[in-house]
Order: sequence, then C-alpha cells, then structure tokens
Amino acid sequence: MDYKEYFAQYQDLIPDYSEFLECLKKQHRQYFCINTLKIRTHEEKERLLEILRQKNIQFEPVQEVPFFYRVVNNEEVSLGNLEEYSLGLIHSMTLASSLPVIALDPKPGDLVLDLCAAPGGKTCLIAILTQDKATVVANDKRVDRLTALVANLKRLGVASAITTRYRGEQFPFGIPFNKVLVDAPCSGEGRYRVGLEGEILYQKGHGKTNLQSIQKGLLVRAFDLLSPGGVLVYSTCTINPKENEEVVDYLLRKRQAKLVDWVSPLPYHEGVTEWEGKPYHPDLRLTKRYYTHKIDAVGFFVAKIIKLV
Repeated sequence: MDYKEYFAQYQDLIPDYSEFLECLKKQHRQYFCINTLKIRTHEEKERLLEILRQKNIQFEPVQEVPFFYRVVNNEEVSLGNLEEYSLGLIHSMTLASSLPVIALDPKPGDLVLDLCAAPGGKTCLIAILTQDKATVVANDKRVDRLTALVANLKRLGVASAITTRYRGEQFPFGIPFNKVLVDAPCSGEGRYRVGLEGEILYQKGHGKTNLQSIQKGLLVRAFDLLSPGGVLVYSTCTINPKENEEVVDYLLRKRQAKLVDWVSPLPYHEGVTEWEGKPYHPDLRLTKRYYTHKIDAVGFFVAKIIKLV
C-alpha cells in the first residue's frame, strides 16, 4: 500500500501532516547512550567520546536526556559494529525508547517488572539510571528474544536483572511490584519508513488482528501485579489510537486506575479523548504522543498510571 494512502487515516490526528510525510523518507536517526555501569567517571566518559571521534563518529549530546548522544553522520555509521558497543561501553537505542523509562522513574531499591522486555534496551536503561541498585524482573515469552535480552544484559554488565519466560497475560502472582513497564507489541507505525516508490518498508506488526486484545490482556495483568500506590507505564511505538488510548481506556473502566501526568524531556502532543466517533475517558489527554518528525526519532505513545489504594 502507498504510504500516503495508508497514513491518510491519521491526517487530522498528526500535527504538520505534510512535514510528517516528508520525514518518512529519511533513514531512522541513530542514538547511543553511555553505559555508566562501566563508564563511571567524567574522565572515562571524555576518553570514550574522544575514541569515538577518532573513529569518525560525529555526534552531539541530547541535552534533554542524560547519557544520550545523537549521531550526526548517520548514514556513514553502524554503531553495532563498534568495539565500544561489543564491550558494553555504549548501547544503541532510539531516543524515544528512553521515554517510558523516564516516565517510570525507577529508583534504587525498587522492584520493577519489565513485562515485555526483549531485546532489553529498557531493562538495561533502568539498570543504568538506578546504578544497578533496583531489582528488575525482565520477562518475555519467546526463547529467541530472551537470548538477545540475556546477551545485552551480559554485554552491559547488568547484575540486577532476573529473566523469566511467561506469556505476559499469564505472568504469575507473588510478591507485588511497585513499578511495572509494559512496552507492548504493536503495529509499529512509529517506525515506518518509505522506499523510493512510496512503499512502506517497515510493517512488522501490520496485519495482526488480535493486537488490541493482546495489549489489553497485558495491561490488565500488569496492573493486577502492582502493589497499591504502584506505578504502571504503558507504551507502544505506534500511532493508532485503538492500540494506545483505547487500550488504556479499557483499563480505566475495568480497574481502580488513575492516569497521572509526568514531566517529558521531549516535545509531545496530548492523547486523544475520542477516535472514530468513540469517546474515551477524559483523562486520556494526560497520555503523551510523540511523532517522529517532532523528536527526530521513532514515534511513541506513553501513558503513566497509578494503582489507587
């Protein structure tokens, strides 16, 4: 399907729509974060950055998000091939992937569940932000994805994470978590790019008819695993309100859940409270939409929820 035909359904939703369409023709921007579990001092950080410069990696700091850097010579660089990546001194991940973790606000001593954790970027960022002093249960249902998750944890030197393999909707009850992250499987529209003939190049989750059912099941289970007063963050990398606001709306109507605001380091647009004639809970405006042409990164949706006592 031609990209203009596909995204026409969101024309009234996406701000500066023509700018968005042009952005889809560009390659995804590369970002990396410094692993402060291995790079502990200012001197070590400066030495690492100088080594990267000597390898012709041109980059600039992302002032809004600590530890993150934006690659300037994007098309000339493959971060995953660098020795510094293999050694776990840096980690490559899109800037927007930091947003759910920032919303979760993990602290040393927290008991955190990352329900759909593989390949582990957000789990690793939780460890970095807490200096490996939170306990993180990193779960995924697929063995192949868990292999990638474990490899990233080892490469970055994360010691605080425990890996488990369950279907997220059936994760067992036990000791309640005070923070849970659900970065749900989705249609991935925030990652879409287009080819020379206008074809959509990335459609990993497109066509799955049960995505919304899976997302609702994950979110309700995650909420039930929380301790009273606990924090739940739901995120996707898609645009579709049926996978975003409508899923959160379902939770608000099923459980004693409350949406809360949080300070975003990047520009966002409020969540929608109605889509295709269907009204949602008015608090859905507290959710945050990030569009790729506004943040120069993968598009994202983030909702922060607390469990009422």
